Amino acid sequence: MSRKLVLKLSVCSALSLAFPAAGNGADFPLLMAAGGSQEQASSSRDALFADDDDLFKDDSVAEKSPVSRGSGLRGFIQLEMAHTIESPSHWSKMVTRADFSGQGNLGNGIKWKLGARVDYDAVFSVDEFYSGDVAHDQRFNIYLRENYLDVSAGNWDYRLGKQHVVWGEMVGLFFADVVSARDMREFILPEFDMMRVPQWAARAEYFSDDFHAEFLWIPVASYDEIGKPGAEFYPYQIHPAGVNIVYRNEDRPARNLGNSNYGVRLSTLTNGWDISGFAYSSMDVSPTFYRDATSVPGTYIYQAKHDRIHQYGGTLAKDFGDVVLKGEMVYTRGRQFSVLDATDSNGVVPQNTLDWAVGLDFSLPAETRFNFQVFQRKYFSYDSDLIADERENGLSLLLNRKFGDKVEAQALWITSLNRTDWLFRPKLLWNFERNWRLAVGADIFKGAPLGLFGRYDRQDRVYSEVRYSF
Repeated sequence: MSRKLVLKLSVCSALSLAFPAAGNGADFPLLMAAGGSQEQASSSRDALFADDDDLFKDDSVAEKSPVSRGSGLRGFIQLEMAHTIESPSHWSKMVTRADFSGQGNLGNGIKWKLGARVDYDAVFSVDEFYSGDVAHDQRFNIYLRENYLDVSAGNWDYRLGKQHVVWGEMVGLFFADVVSARDMREFILPEFDMMRVPQWAARAEYFSDDFHAEFLWIPVASYDEIGKPGAEFYPYQIHPAGVNIVYRNEDRPARNLGNSNYGVRLSTLTNGWDISGFAYSSMDVSPTFYRDATSVPGTYIYQAKHDRIHQYGGTLAKDFGDVVLKGEMVYTRGRQFSVLDATDSNGVVPQNTLDWAVGLDFSLPAETRFNFQVFQRKYFSYDSDLIADERENGLSLLLNRKFGDKVEAQALWITSLNRTDWLFRPKLLWNFERNWRLAVGADIFKGAPLGLFGRYDRQDRVYSEVRYSF
């Protein structure tokens, strides 16, 4: 079975999981993105260059003309509303989102894509619940999405520009998806394609039968968007009671060659097993919050910084009829983690970690899918002052059912196995007209204040989305 077919069999799940860096969830290493991913990793040449509607299926026609052939404008317009139901009850989102993209063929093996997104959140204009810095950061944003040029030459394909690089092969999991940055200003609640931040990259790929090699260089990196203090899901740091807290502006790496990211990934398909391995060196996309407890007596000053890390990992996937097995493993060196020791000079310690996950995706009768995943993070040379346990374990369950062609229901539960700490996400989708979709759902957090989900116990919310696609 081809790599492309294996991946198509597994896109039913709407689960994404990440173990990011300290200060943005790594101290509670069960951070997942619970949104449906519309972009799946594939190493095949067809998957790399194919357009969504197979616009250039007949390349012989496209190659005859050197002039640009465009696909026309495509995308969606979406209205998103969310209301936090815990006291104090308030509107937390009133976003109008417009996403546009176009693509075309210049001939001679050269293709292009341009894309942008515009977000406007009216909640900051009608509600004074949030601070001015938060409103300035989240009220209005224009984003460049994927903007790249593709060049094909023999067994080599090249992609230059702002692009998504998906190395993970779990069902939407971020474990081996170490390249992409994410928009974390709504924690892990948006859909995966909304969270992903493309990177400015030069990528070269070599294809030979069932072997694939990928070489990546990111001269100017993108980093996770974490928002401003006062936002609904800002990653506040744990601190003793009675201490004044100050958050300085994030310190992002200078844009120079010394801070560029680079890596290589090799993969093959053998006896039905899809196997890959990679090595990647980068300035961590997720920040670590360093602590200064001495400059101002009685005050903790936190600042988010990004360290150089090195990651080595691999993935595997195998189709067993109605069941798809997937697994990933990533070893990380150089990452810093927060500690509770008040005497520590900067509030963080280096820890090497091993993250792994195994999942099964079941195709059941009556248009039903069930996904089960277990995962773990192991800390080496474990520091007893870490917030997390030496081994952090968790699992996720996803049940998805279609009712005809227009209605789809799903329920996602993600939980720690070390403590009472979980997130429950029921959701209902209704394609009520051609190109129109309505979604309603809820995000329920439960756990102690030190837990990844429990710290947002007062952010339970209900939401709705209406999307028009064109």
